[in-house]
Amino acid sequence: MQLLSYIISHTQLPETSVKNTVALLNEACTIPFISRYRKERTGNLDEVQIGDIVKYKDQFEALEKRKATILKALADQDVLTTELQQKIEATRDLTTLEDLYLPFKKSRKTKAETARKNGLEPLAKIIMSQNASDLEAISHKYIKGEILSVEDALEGARHIISEWVNERSDVRNTIRKQLDRFALISTKVVKSKKEDENAQKFRDYFEWEESLSRIPSHRLLAILRAEKEGFIKLKIAIDDDKALADIENRIIKSNNVCSEQIELAIQDAYKRLLFPSLSNESLQKVKEKADAEAISVFAKNLKQLLLGSPLGEKRILAIDPGFRSGCKIVCLDAQGNLKHNETIYPHAPKNDTIGAMKKISSLAEAYKIEAIAIGNGTASRETEAVIRKIHFKNDLQVFVVSEAGASIYSASKIARDEFPNYDVTVRGSVSIGRRLQDPLAELVKIDAKSIGVGQYQHDVDQSKLKNELDTVVESCVNAVGVNINTASMSLLSYVSGIGPKLAENIVNYRSEKGVFKSRNAIKKVPRLGDKAFEQGAAFLRIKESKNPLDDSAVHPESYALVEQMAKDLSKPISDLIGNATALQKIDLKKYCTNSVGLPTLQDIIKELEKPGLDIREQAKVFTFNQNIKSINDLETGQLLPGIVNNVTNFGAFVDIGIKESGLIHVSNLSDSFVSDVNAHVSLHQQVIVKVLDVDVPRKRIQLKLHK
Repeated sequence: MQLLSYIISHTQLPETSVKNTVALLNEACTIPFISRYRKERTGNLDEVQIGDIVKYKDQFEALEKRKATILKALADQDVLTTELQQKIEATRDLTTLEDLYLPFKKSRKTKAETARKNGLEPLAKIIMSQNASDLEAISHKYIKGEILSVEDALEGARHIISEWVNERSDVRNTIRKQLDRFALISTKVVKSKKEDENAQKFRDYFEWEESLSRIPSHRLLAILRAEKEGFIKLKIAIDDDKALADIENRIIKSNNVCSEQIELAIQDAYKRLLFPSLSNESLQKVKEKADAEAISVFAKNLKQLLLGSPLGEKRILAIDPGFRSGCKIVCLDAQGNLKHNETIYPHAPKNDTIGAMKKISSLAEAYKIEAIAIGNGTASRETEAVIRKIHFKNDLQVFVVSEAGASIYSASKIARDEFPNYDVTVRGSVSIGRRLQDPLAELVKIDAKSIGVGQYQHDVDQSKLKNELDTVVESCVNAVGVNINTASMSLLSYVSGIGPKLAENIVNYRSEKGVFKSRNAIKKVPRLGDKAFEQGAAFLRIKESKNPLDDSAVHPESYALVEQMAKDLSKPISDLIGNATALQKIDLKKYCTNSVGLPTLQDIIKELEKPGLDIREQAKVFTFNQNIKSINDLETGQLLPGIVNNVTNFGAFVDIGIKESGLIHVSNLSDSFVSDVNAHVSLHQQVIVKVLDVDVPRKRIQLKLHK
């Protein structure tokens, strides 16, 4: 089996596109670089399509690696036949491969192995021939050693037959098909845990049953978590009688004493070996599907969060609100540098509201503050109310900013390295302020799964989750571009071709030598070779460079093309920047070469029209309903402003300005059928919602999206 045919069979992409993309990947090219700057070679594949090629390339390589391991093990056991080798080499999935290997696995001591050591395999073969008439007389010959009776002999022979039945691929596939089509998953509460306070969030699953193949991913993950925490027991079931009948029809061809023994062996094989193994396999397969859906939801949310609206380079006063411990205030300059910090106590128990207002007013004037960022945690609404009472000399915008993950950042090594002389409260406030300036630049410092925009993210395959989220972060960072002279080590590490070590080298070089004045100067960074420069240079921006292309997404390898265009128009490059009239006069076909085609040339023109354009929208001020202070203030039918703070495949959660978020169930997103929640709402979208139901004891709020 060849790699290209494997990928093509799963993706249905053109062979040339797959072949060239695989070649680029083997040259250590990154997905952002390939999708943006090698369109001619890939046939204009996008990041998703290239990501699929990467996924199936990895799957194929894992399959081939497992094949090699199995073939070596079989050769070492001296059981590898030409026929078996051909079957293994032709296998296209791990399940079939493991079935082929199953009879030869060196397993721990089993009942069948014990029976073989007692010399009962010949008896098992006689029974399986199904033509012996006096089985009791035959069995007498095997009474010796640990075998004390005919029944002992027959029981041992049945154990061997059970193992043979279990190892048959056709039998295993028969049970698999029944599990795939008819399996039910059911749950029952553990009686001793029924009244446990922590068990109440799983109350819906105290007694539950539905089709395993149709269970939604969020429900399966919730059930598995409840089982893991010991609140419920789950069971997978199919029609056992039908399953046994199907197996018997495949194996039993007679109606005599041998068939009776085989029937007993089949029942034993099914109960002890087949069903436990294959039901777990089926559950794991459904779990993998649920993981994939949950990871996809998380990835979509993370992308929307990372590409959230930045306010830009503004001077910020950021507040991490609190009651007893006070509100931590920091003042940041336009580049996010900490200029001042202190604590105010506008709320109970000190209630120094007047002093707090005077302090904020004086700080806003002293540091020429342009906007205020308030964390959305404890005391957020109360702090916002205080801020809005202040009469500032200048018109300041007030934003409520998500604190999700800020505490993770403030206690991290990255935060300690940035602010070694400040405690976690100051670092957390700085993070809140910087998130308003540039969400992407700040959020990349936090482990993505700690940001809190996922669905059961701690229950899914952690390796797959990390890979997917890292891919999303890399995609977002490179889509926006990075100012190499101000970017943190964390942000730089996600730039195509850079990574953590080169990011550290860039920051150290910048500290020692000063800012980079051109893209070519990047090559002076220790250990940043030609390959890393090729992969990353176009995603790194140099502000105020002599060459205006250094602050654009035009790749340095295309500079000569742009220079030729400018020369042909008798203009300097600087006069082309933003000059749509001049750019539209260029005949792109004139500049096509063997390596550069229209897709790349069109990208260049688009970039020259608006060089370095931020793909993100600018941050907008949002105000909650000031009369809603807690869940007790909610009434059915109210229309309220809110911000979507999490999207799942069963609906969207909305922050309406109180501690509890409300849920817009997928059925309440539209009056028509909704197949994709993301088609109706997105993370951080400002919406108007209608209150449908309020369950105060369970702290649940049901909402409807108001059009």
